[in-house]
Amino acid sequence: MRYLPHTPSDRRQMLSAIGVGAIDDLFADVPQSKLLHELPRLPAPAGELEVQRAFERMARRNMSAGSVPFFVGCGAYRHHVPATVDHLIQRSEFLTSYTPYQPEISQGTLQALFEYQTQLARLTGLDVANASMYDGSTATAEAVSMAHRVTRRRKAIVSGGLHPQYRAVIETLSHYGGKEVIALPPDPVGVEDIADLIDDETSCVVVQYPSFYGGIRDLTPLAAAAHAKGALLVVAIAEVVALGLVKSPGDMGADIVAGEGQSLGNALNFGGPSLGIFAARDRHVRQMPGRLVGETVDAAGRRGFVLTLSTREQHIRREKATSNICTNSGLCALAFSIHLTLLGESGLRRLAGLNHAAACDLADRLAAIRGVEVVTEAYFNEFTIRLPTDAAAIVDRLVDKGILAGVPASRLEPSRDELRNLLIVASTETNTDADRTAFAAALEEALS
Repeated sequence: MRYLPHTPSDRRQMLSAIGVGAIDDLFADVPQSKLLHELPRLPAPAGELEVQRAFERMARRNMSAGSVPFFVGCGAYRHHVPATVDHLIQRSEFLTSYTPYQPEISQGTLQALFEYQTQLARLTGLDVANASMYDGSTATAEAVSMAHRVTRRRKAIVSGGLHPQYRAVIETLSHYGGKEVIALPPDPVGVEDIADLIDDETSCVVVQYPSFYGGIRDLTPLAAAAHAKGALLVVAIAEVVALGLVKSPGDMGADIVAGEGQSLGNALNFGGPSLGIFAARDRHVRQMPGRLVGETVDAAGRRGFVLTLSTREQHIRREKATSNICTNSGLCALAFSIHLTLLGESGLRRLAGLNHAAACDLADRLAAIRGVEVVTEAYFNEFTIRLPTDAAAIVDRLVDKGILAGVPASRLEPSRDELRNLLIVASTETNTDADRTAFAAALEEALS
């Protein structure tokens, strides 16, 4: 059965109207070698129940994060999300709302985004945050574009400790925008010296905090070096829970903070959706992408909220827009805000402390195994270890033992042979003592 309503006569009339003799003529510009000349080998049609069973069989092949000891991080983290978060975001007034095109009738949505912005500004130590973005990689790339606009320069220096996928998005947008990217080689140990590379053509320096390899360092000297040359410091954050314990980027001189907010309120969900965070100094607010929600009073003096600044193509003239972002990831931002509100400041600090303690305990256990070296000196809940053999092979062996042991650095940097033995491991509050014991025992056995 075809699910197209057009009859052969309808199709002939449409082709005639556009001056084409046959449907195949519409694909004349596609090389013949790229065209399919027979139907692909797809499963035969099946009923709804049969399709459901087929997908259930497929799903059972996955090893879900909650079913085994789980130590995977690298930009997406497993944290406990209170049931209250899911209950509230599924209320119809939240679940069905979207970008407020008519702000005056969207007070609830605007207030939720305003509270989110306020929380994010406090977390990052900066003056103003926008009403959320797509995800960490695109938010970081937008930060680089913003730095180019602010400084009127075209070159970005990217740390070797930045997530490779974040770097790739920056390079893609920069390539098609005619901008230059100086990407430093991978820096697992945290010894790179970026300051000496900053010159009068540099618009920004991009670093991750904590780094892709888990390392934490004081960014104050780097901020000073960038500012001395008229450049901006862009700080990317992939694990936002860290801000409950470490010094905020704004307090160290960062000009723009961008990254991923998935850790609060948003489960892994096999890869998304996630939440892009973005904050900056107020003097640069006119160059921020996305939208900003502000607080005001109405004609009767009552508190209200407005869409203060919209800089995307859909709201203003294209030539004046700073972004073509089409969504505000509103539901993910709301989940972030609800989770953080439930925690409060003291709760976030305790949560961050639990994460750090779990990572320290795991690092001690793994370091005691013969042939294993902890590479990262200072870390939050994620660190890198060096194994005496190929890390990807070890991860596969531990999967067979029911343990998801981490991310081999070579998985995201396949062309770098020097990273082949490095394994990036994360331990959050969801890991139990028994989980860490099982991981250490399984790793020791796999290396023996």
